[in-house]
Amino acid sequence: MSAYSVVEKRGGKTRRGKGFSRGELREVGLDFQTALRLRIPVDERRKTKHEENVKTLKQRLKKRG
Repeated sequence: MSAYSVVEKRGGKTRRGKGFSRGELREVGLDFQTALRLRIPVDERRKTKHEENVKTLKQRLKKRG
């Protein structure tokens, strides 16, 4: 199962992102190295934090055990 972040574009459209931001990882209690070990994609350039992405991460970690 692979989970990707969601990026909002102009006009309300969304697309699949390149990875989660560090702020989103911090929100669920993960650091950068742990995320890479768990094969969670991380986009180092992103600075934003979206609640939808945080929910996706929480669900993925919950399924993982």
